[in-house]
Amino acid sequence: MSEYISPSSGASGQAAATAVAHNARVWNYWLGGKNYYPVDQQVGDHVLGMFPTIAEVARADRAFLSRAVTYLTGRVGIRQFLDIGTGLPTVDNTHEVAQRIAPESRIVYVDNDPTVLVHARALLTSSPEGATDYIDADAHDPETILRGAARTLDFDRPVAVMMLGILNFVLETDKAKSIVEQVMAAVPSGSYLVLTHPTFEVGGEGGAEMMRFWNENATPPITGRDSSQIADFFEGLELVEPGIVPCSRWRPEQSADESENEVAEFGVVGRKP
Repeated sequence: MSEYISPSSGASGQAAATAVAHNARVWNYWLGGKNYYPVDQQVGDHVLGMFPTIAEVARADRAFLSRAVTYLTGRVGIRQFLDIGTGLPTVDNTHEVAQRIAPESRIVYVDNDPTVLVHARALLTSSPEGATDYIDADAHDPETILRGAARTLDFDRPVAVMMLGILNFVLETDKAKSIVEQVMAAVPSGSYLVLTHPTFEVGGEGGAEMMRFWNENATPPITGRDSSQIADFFEGLELVEPGIVPCSRWRPEQSADESENEVAEFGVVGRKP
């Protein structure tokens, strides 16, 4: 494991922004992107030393997004997506997956990271038949998100609400549940909640130690949750098979040995009846 040196707390302005690792940029680094600073690579490498499968988690999360959007667009007929906590653009963003299947699909992205905002133009491409929009808002403020999303989405028609790797940054579980409830209350019957969330039920103590390191050296702080807490987010919704499973095990495109394919992150899809 490489030695990690904590950044100076005396930095200010842009220097401060680049002196502390940020989740969106570290995630981009793990996915093989280019939008990160040296401190993000340093923290990312240190986390990899503590928890070597974290890069697999990042890739599995992205693959889950593609499979879930493909299922909802191709099998269910969803044509509207509200992607909260989208992160930095990479391959197969939500609008790209959805509009390949249904060009008329409409997608609203939400994030409050300045780095994501800089790169938001890559998220605002769209097929002529469809539409995309970007809202600069915090997941803790669902009213602002819903008000902005209404410019592009019709809340009288089903919406797939995407919350991939975002509720783990809402440290209070009651608050996280309240956010889910407020957003899902605004969408009609036939809408879906799509969620990924890190867990200690897979990966064990190594994941807990990694999160402690992250919370001391990077931002924003993160928490893991168990399957019963994840189930609470889906209260009143109908879980789509196979239910609450590691995201790599949610409707995989081909079967794989479970010991090689499980990651320490749940992937869940639920339907609002």
